[in-house]
Parts: sequence; structure tokens; C-alpha cells
Amino acid sequence: MFEAVEELIGEHADLETRLADPAVHADQAEARKLNKRYAELTPIVGTYREWKQTGEDSATARELAAEDPEFAAEVKELDRHREELTERLRLLLVPRDPSDDKDVILEVKAGEGGEESALFAGDLLRMYLRYAERLGWRTEILDANGSDLGGYKDVQVAVKARGTVEPGQGVWARLKYEGGVHRVQRVPATESQGRIHTSAAGVLVTPEAEEVEVEIGPNDLRIDVYRSSGPGGQSVNTTDSAVRITHLPTGLVVSCQNEKSQLQNKESAMRILRSRLLAAAQEEAEREASDARRSQVRTVDRSERIRTYNFPENRISDHRVGFKAYNLDQVLDGDLDAVIQACVDADSAAKLAAAQ
Repeated sequence: MFEAVEELIGEHADLETRLADPAVHADQAEARKLNKRYAELTPIVGTYREWKQTGEDSATARELAAEDPEFAAEVKELDRHREELTERLRLLLVPRDPSDDKDVILEVKAGEGGEESALFAGDLLRMYLRYAERLGWRTEILDANGSDLGGYKDVQVAVKARGTVEPGQGVWARLKYEGGVHRVQRVPATESQGRIHTSAAGVLVTPEAEEVEVEIGPNDLRIDVYRSSGPGGQSVNTTDSAVRITHLPTGLVVSCQNEKSQLQNKESAMRILRSRLLAAAQEEAEREASDARRSQVRTVDRSERIRTYNFPENRISDHRVGFKAYNLDQVLDGDLDAVIQACVDADSAAKLAAAQ
């Protein structure tokens, strides 16, 4: 069992030697790549060594128990611990999403429900900003189109980790399950009769792409500038600072007007465009590789409602994995860990089943 880990141990030792060489760190890109792989292999190697040692300890305790029955309890405890290590190692060996350590661009759009949907989009944005704050991530609003009552018709935010992240704890690794339609059930601020309404907002999460990851030809873009609209400072409606970029080969269109500078809006729009192109390329590669390998969590159609936020019952339900809890107020304040972990566990279980 786990014979393949022996190869990984050799690779881990080789990486350790290379990373100890100061010459390697002269190339920062190469050093980052090696460090990333080393961080991926370290928990696998550590767990395997503990699994192997526990097996040897169990065999020794079993021999001693033949002469002294008091060692029988130790055998039972060692066997139980080895089963736990076996399961942990299986999960660690499941192929990882190569984008898991990437930062993301998260977009929230108001959907059906008019002004109430825009207010809910604002609630979702605040939830993600608070969640990012809890985890020590940095956030940057790239573009926002506000509504009359203080919500958002649409908003894009970049979410970035600080420093090196542990495997499985990157921004994409945690937030990739948030994409889809989120439904809210509550008495809207616009409702005078106290009736519960249902509305929805859409969330799109894409890994942020580096320039080298997405090839955009010089003739692939059409860039239009226009005057910003909506609430703002002196620059709004007076200068052509808003930017609309059309990617001609795919028809993707991105607009940004949040900044006063045309150059800043162009840079923000390019970041969003690159992340969308990378996501589209990755989804196409997944389809071509094998539909069967994609987990139930990641294959959900974006038109389906993935989650319901029920205010009267203080309930949150994730329909993909059957998660339900009655702490909606805490979740909206950024306490998303349990909801996301339910999706992570379902995804891991599906991948593990597919690998067997």
C-alpha cells in the first residue's frame, strides 16, 4: 500500500537539497516553484513516515502482547491511529487542483428581485470581505456599480493571500465553491406589508491569472472609453475615464469605471479579463480530459441555486452537499468556514471515490 509515496520521498529529498543551494534563489520564479512543490510534498512525506512507524510499533506491541496481555490495549490504540493515518494519506494523495494556491477575482451580481437583490448582493460582498479579513487575506475593489438604496448591481473584488499559504488553504482552494446563484428569503427593506420575498444574486469566482498564463494577441482587443456614470466625485461624468475591453476571439466584455484614472480602469479590466480567460481555458481542459473526474461540487451548473439564506429561520442551506445550519447571522458576518468545509469534504470524497 502507498508504494508510490517512495518516489515522492525521493523527490522531496531532492527538493530539500536544491532549496538549500543559494544559487537556486537567484531565480525567484524557480525558487517559488520549488518551494510550492516542497510544501505540497511535506505533509504527504510526514504522514507516510508516521503511518509506517505506527505499523512497526503495532507489530512490536503485538509480539509483546503475546507474552504480556497488558500490551493488548496499546495494540488496539496503535491500530486505530494507523487507520486514521491511512485515511489522511489517501486524501493527501488525491490529485490537487493546480490553481488551489492562486488568488481570485470574485464578482457579485444582482439578479432577479430588483432593488432587494442589489441589497443582497451588498450583503454577500460584505460576507466575503469579512471572511477574507478573518483569514488575513487582502481585498481590493476593482469595480463597483452601486444601486440607489446602497446595494450593488455588480461588483468585482480581488482577494489575495498574504505570504506563503499551506496546501489546501489558498484563496481559490477555499472560495472556488462559492460560484453560482445564491438565493435569499426575507422581508425586503422595500416591502411595507411585511411579506417574505425571494430574490437572488449571482457569484462568479475565477483564479487570478498572471500575464504569462494567458496569451492575448495585440489585435485581440477592442478598447473603448466612455464617461463614468453613477454616484462619485468630480471626475464622474466629466472625463472619459471608464474603460470597456472586448476580447474579440471569445466575445468576452469587461467594463471598469471605479477609478478616476483611465489607466487604472484599464489595468483593472485587464486583470478581470485575464482571470476569465484562464477560467474558460481550464474548464475546457477539464471537459476534454474527462467529465468523470470533475467533482459534484465543481460541476454544478451556474444557473442552479447553490445556497439559500433564510432570514426568518436564521438558516443557511447549501443544496449541493446537504449542509444546513441555523447561524445565518454569523455566516453573513464572515463565519463561512463550516459551509465551505462541507463543500471541501464533499469534493475530496468524490475525488477519492473516482481515484479508487
